[in-house]
Amino acid sequence: MEDLTKKFGRLYEVMASQGFLSKEALGGEIPFFIATYHATQALEVDKAIALLIKKLATAGITVLELNLYDLVCEILEAKGGIERMFQVERKRPKDKFLRALQSTLNIHQVLMPQIKEKIAASQAQIYFLTGIGLVFPYIRSHNVLNNLQSIATEAPTVAFFPGEYDGHSLNLFGKLKDDNYYRAFNIENIKAKA
Repeated sequence: MEDLTKKFGRLYEVMASQGFLSKEALGGEIPFFIATYHATQALEVDKAIALLIKKLATAGITVLELNLYDLVCEILEAKGGIERMFQVERKRPKDKFLRALQSTLNIHQVLMPQIKEKIAASQAQIYFLTGIGLVFPYIRSHNVLNNLQSIATEAPTVAFFPGEYDGHSLNLFGKLKDDNYYRAFNIENIKAKA
């Protein structure tokens, strides 16, 4: 298993660097980064992310965490409540429930506008995308990342991904290959620059 203390120490060094915050050396590319972790370490990673946010705040760097699971819960509550969705789940076959849920959470008409609103209301210097594994299969990570690149333009975005990223494709939980996504940098390959 990966040493999370070491990993998150290094992430802090990279994210607190002026080069990272000013989006230098990206060759005009969008400032999107993937931070992978082993899915079995999800609970520890959640705690490490919270500590990283606090440590960055202490250094004067504001982070907006966009937790997809929390956003989904907010949306479902606003559209009649989560209990109502549980009732729908009990009454419909799994495939029809999944389609109903995806329709309610429509990525273009519902989820992205919600994220855009949160970004516009923040003064964040970094955006964290979390909760990716918790919303599978009704929200796919590559869809969020593809749509987010036109919204999250003011600050670097770091997606915490439970799986593998080789610079070309996302492999959720190390088992489920998602569609190709090559617009992000693997943050493991980024060096802290003053």
